[in-house]
Amino acid sequence: MKTITLLSLSFILSVFSVTSAPTSVLDVTGKNLRAGVNYYVIPTGNSSGGGIAPGPTGPHKTCPLGITQLQAKKHGLPLTFTPVNPKKRVIRLSTDANIKFSGPTSCNESNVWRLKYDEAIQQYFVKVGGVQGNPGRETLDNWFKVEKTEDGYKFVFCPTVCNFCKVLCRDVGIFVDDHGNRRLALSDVPFSVHFYR
Repeated sequence: MKTITLLSLSFILSVFSVTSAPTSVLDVTGKNLRAGVNYYVIPTGNSSGGGIAPGPTGPHKTCPLGITQLQAKKHGLPLTFTPVNPKKRVIRLSTDANIKFSGPTSCNESNVWRLKYDEAIQQYFVKVGGVQGNPGRETLDNWFKVEKTEDGYKFVFCPTVCNFCKVLCRDVGIFVDDHGNRRLALSDVPFSVHFYR
């Protein structure tokens, strides 16, 4: 009787530990997204346009760079994910991570994503120039999450790296500016994507 009870308790605890961990984010082949591995971001069938890359925020502004969606059939630049706990190797849903483009940019700034408010347009945009790691109040604008959509995944800004900070929580979508640039920004309509290795 004791053996059956211990086995039952062991089974319940193992099921609880598996179900309590957030679900892994998957690439298009069904494999786990891994920290430090290059992935291309491609819109799902319900979204128009191509991949994403750092780009100018206006016709006469070359730096700092925002993040723009390219024309259809262009992959953009690959990016990597670094979870808030750098010892974790798998990227999970609803978990803070830094997102960083691979390769150099034309501006003298980091490739790490950050959220920045544009006073002139009165809009929050995703740009490069963030800080990798160092979770806390000083780096609050550098943490994003991946969440599931009906047909893929979306990026969300809702950092939990600061327990006492008041944060804004919104989906990342596409904002088309006056020059026709499709820029990543906070939105009520999420940018639904797949990840390709």
